[in-house]
Amino acid sequence: MNAFWNSFEVLLGLGAEPKDLTFLQVSLRAIIVFLVTLATVRIGHKRSLSRKTPFDAVLLVILASVLSRAINGSAAFFATLGGGVVLVVLHRLLAFLTFYSHGFGILIKGMPDVVVRNGRRDQAMMWRNHVSAHDLDEDMRLSAHTDDLSKIREARVERSGDISFIEK
Repeated sequence: MNAFWNSFEVLLGLGAEPKDLTFLQVSLRAIIVFLVTLATVRIGHKRSLSRKTPFDAVLLVILASVLSRAINGSAAFFATLGGGVVLVVLHRLLAFLTFYSHGFGILIKGMPDVVVRNGRRDQAMMWRNHVSAHDLDEDMRLSAHTDDLSKIREARVERSGDISFIEK
């Protein structure tokens, strides 16, 4: 068993300095990190990749940053993989809590903002969300399939950053 572990250490370069890692060692580390990340994200649920909310984007950015260290050898390999799993489990736990607590959901994910009411732009809310009139018009054409603001009862900047439209 000890011989197997020693071979594994050499194969992955577990004791090596990052600058001393070979192409094969980095490649094997990348394959393992990819497979572990795929399994971890599947455990975390597909919403973390599909919703595109800041809550989900934070997970993806931090997870990528942490796991890249396992590949390039700048952090302990197995501890870094474990840290990635912990991040996904934390994300899943927070998502679970936001499902059961609307107030906690607002705290973690935010609230949508109304930028159009009864065909009239709310300039202050548009400014707050960094949505220009041109951005609003573009999204209205693409999503609501109209260029007539008077046909829009309400438009909201959703928690994901997308703009949704409800026609009159």
